[in-house]
Amino acid sequence: MSTPLRLGIAGLGTVGVGTVRVLRDQADLIAARAGRPVEIVAVSARSKAKDRGIPLDGYAWEDDPVALASRTDINVFVELMGGSDGPAKAATEAALKAGKDVVTANKAMLAIHGQALALAAEKAGQVIRYEAAVAGGIPVIKALTEGLAGNGIARVLGVMNGSCNYILTRMQDAGLSYQEVFAEADALGYLEADPELDVGGIDAAHKLAILSAIAFGTRVDFDAIEIEGIGQVSIEDIDQAADMGFRIKLLGVSQMTGRGLEQRMAPCLVPATSPLGQLEGGTNMVVLEGDAVGQIVLRGAGAGEGPTASAVVADIIDLARGLRLPTFGQPAAGLKAARPARAAVPAPYYLRMTLVDKPGALAKIAAVLGDAGISIDRMRQYGHETTLAPVLIVTHRTTRTALDEALAAMDGTGVLAATPVALRIEDV
Repeated sequence: MSTPLRLGIAGLGTVGVGTVRVLRDQADLIAARAGRPVEIVAVSARSKAKDRGIPLDGYAWEDDPVALASRTDINVFVELMGGSDGPAKAATEAALKAGKDVVTANKAMLAIHGQALALAAEKAGQVIRYEAAVAGGIPVIKALTEGLAGNGIARVLGVMNGSCNYILTRMQDAGLSYQEVFAEADALGYLEADPELDVGGIDAAHKLAILSAIAFGTRVDFDAIEIEGIGQVSIEDIDQAADMGFRIKLLGVSQMTGRGLEQRMAPCLVPATSPLGQLEGGTNMVVLEGDAVGQIVLRGAGAGEGPTASAVVADIIDLARGLRLPTFGQPAAGLKAARPARAAVPAPYYLRMTLVDKPGALAKIAAVLGDAGISIDRMRQYGHETTLAPVLIVTHRTTRTALDEALAAMDGTGVLAATPVALRIEDV
């Protein structure tokens, strides 16, 4: 019989338990597909006494994940603890130093420390696999590093946070406010312990940073991403977008331009009839555009025990088969730092603002837009019963720079009752 691949698993939360369950329940199938048995040797978590609904008594226990990563009887360290720093990073570094390959689901660690970890892995002759770090069960990392390896990638875009997509679609379907659906999602356990990671766009931006590095052969650069969360999106925005044939999504977009690498994560309007527009609930979708293949769409569960564990186990099987790839698809030493660029590709924008209801207010806003070179495609002033007038404007194609200049100038008009909401209308 072939020598087993021996694992040490750190982190026994939802994903960790799911991974143990898949490895146990599908042991024969995995061995057949991997060409060798895959065995769990030892595990580590914060509490040994906690009942996790699955037997763990057959595995050695380590209180310290760094000690687990350094054990001489494991080949692969499986990091499922999470967190960009702390025990996860320390244990991953220890595993590489000890000559272990690493499988992780840790998007934050890779988005922030990915270049350093990739260099450390290559120096040690080891491999870091992380399919589960981006879009749960969707094999987007494998698609970029393997299936589309012969393509120049033009653009990567997608909905990469299921919690935000749940909130936005629930608002539309139930006619509820953002605050109401946020509370509902939190009560259902759909949000991180720090909800801002989800609704603030940070979790999704971690994923976009990783995809950008692979797609464009650059060093991962989370700090260069323009991030805007969904907290400003109101039920009025949802309804107005629907009236115009759009839906609002927290959309990540990455593309290389002559000005540099654009990376943005922000709520956008997308056509309701597009694949992204039809995406419901907690599902994720990633769209990849290659020069040879054209556009492909990957859709599936972006989180949860089963889908994420499926991705973790897929990486383990690849290592058992002997598949060894550089962390970001090409040697880390050759990855260049990309020049960050703001979104320069013109697009229409949706603007919602509340004006003081007095003569000439709307004319002042139109004049400011005109002075910035922005023309109005359509405009609507909808029901108001107070001294405030809600106004909706859709512009013709313009740049974000010109729009920001106009928004800044609007502050000096004296007719704004609140900060305007500006959402890009994305061509998908």
